Amino acid sequence: MRSHRPVDNGHIYVRAQQGRWQRLRKQMGWFFMLLFLVGPWLTWDSRQAVLLDVVEQRFHIFGTTIWPQDFTLLALLFVVAAFALFFITTFLGRVWCGYLCPQTVWTFLFIWLEEKFEGSANKRKVLDKSPWNLNKVWRKTGKHLSWLLVSLFTGFTFIAYFVPVQELGLGLLTFSAGFWSAFWVVFFAFCTYGNAGWMRTIMCTHICPYSRFQSAMFDKDTYTVSYDAKRGEARGPRPRKKDPRELGLGDCIDCDMCVQVCPAGIDIRDGLQYECINCGACVDACDQTMDRMGYPKGLISYTTEHKLQHDQTHVARPKLIGYGLVMVVMLAAFVYMAASIMPMGLEVIRDRNQLYRETAEGLIENTYTLKIINKTLAAETYQLHVEGLDEVEWIGPTEVIVQGGEVYTLPISLSIDPYNLASPVRDLEFVVTREGVRPDERMAASRSPSKFFSSR
Repeated sequence: MRSHRPVDNGHIYVRAQQGRWQRLRKQMGWFFMLLFLVGPWLTWDSRQAVLLDVVEQRFHIFGTTIWPQDFTLLALLFVVAAFALFFITTFLGRVWCGYLCPQTVWTFLFIWLEEKFEGSANKRKVLDKSPWNLNKVWRKTGKHLSWLLVSLFTGFTFIAYFVPVQELGLGLLTFSAGFWSAFWVVFFAFCTYGNAGWMRTIMCTHICPYSRFQSAMFDKDTYTVSYDAKRGEARGPRPRKKDPRELGLGDCIDCDMCVQVCPAGIDIRDGLQYECINCGACVDACDQTMDRMGYPKGLISYTTEHKLQHDQTHVARPKLIGYGLVMVVMLAAFVYMAASIMPMGLEVIRDRNQLYRETAEGLIENTYTLKIINKTLAAETYQLHVEGLDEVEWIGPTEVIVQGGEVYTLPISLSIDPYNLASPVRDLEFVVTREGVRPDERMAASRSPSKFFSSR
């Protein structure tokens, strides 16, 4: 039997709910929301701590600058995040959706603002059905203005991770911001307003692909929000002090509280449904009802199918262990690569129009362009030399100063007596070393292989 859902003209009126799972959800949501909001305002060495500069193709993350050459790190990070999501989903179901997904966090924030202006779920339903008057106008106006303000600040904060926050803020306040910066702020504000204010769980149900393929990660040992039908059926109202067994009833009093507090408007008593985001609101609602009736809690709970069938739950199972192992291996690779990022980079480009030339002195000369990348935030002095050729003459500076985050272009030439060449093509290696650091020290030198061409 499907219960009546709190839906009117396609709108779900979510009833406010308190309880331990809702406290946990709110605490986690507020923590990560505040972390997101303050992120662009953090500074490190007098510059924005987190700045994903797409235009300049470099990401500044505190004291580290990630260049396109290091973007393998980002790919590894996404792989780690994906397998972490698979691992958590296999173990605890869709807790990401219920507790940490930005769509859920902002949706509950918008519902909270809606409650402040329009009241409880029943009051909101009555207000929507009432004719337009001054009371309805100011409440609706206040709600939507608050939604718009939150949306604009959200859009501004998101773009501030890609454009320097002070430059973006000053540009918007003085109407001097670039077209694309302003466009993306408004675009993401519109998306936030539409998704959290209007679409809400429609995003989760019909647009987000995660709700569709999550079942592939579930098994009978996955903890999901579930209703204990053996204990709860047959459901029905009864006096509080009357033994339900004498009435032929289970513990469910059919109060529909689990439906009224569900942001997706589903009835968990109908079984596991892809709309369920595992937020635990129905668990808190049912536990409070069981308390009032004097029944044991847990009629609706985070449990497994095996446990509902009174079988043993196997936590350490092959699929979960497999996801965990892949996640740990990828995380180890990410940490190793992150720790191995060189504070400088070197790229060598040969003159492809002329492999070599013979000078008036009879020497063989090759021309190269060195691109030296300073990945730190401070200016560095680098020394340059070449390995692999004996008695070679370096024509050009052997020491350069490169500003923080700069790509320094240096044309140089190498010349050598042809009698010192044993073959027409010789392998060599350009080396850039930080001043004051021994070349054998870790993270001290960057190397780039190349070739030297001649006629011999």
